[in-house]
Amino acid sequence: MLTFTQKVKSVVAKISKGKVLTYGEVARKSGRPRAARAVGKVINKNYDPKIPCHRVARSDGKIGDYNRGIKLKITKLKNEGIKNIIKKSY
Repeated sequence: MLTFTQKVKSVVAKISKGKVLTYGEVARKSGRPRAARAVGKVINKNYDPKIPCHRVARSDGKIGDYNRGIKLKITKLKNEGIKNIIKKSY
């Protein structure tokens, strides 16, 4: 049986290039629909380049945090073809 952390990483690893999921969507797909904050904690600690954490954003339309910096998150999303970058402010 997979742990919640493993499930989150598995869901995030499957986010296609040019797509974004919210923390809540990742939580639901990981089997814990009310655990959006926990998803944030899991991906904040991730440094595996195979897990595209930059593709996870807040449900309120703001970009959310990124453990390698917001500027890099925006750059990565733009490079993947996301034209309308989510609002930067928290």
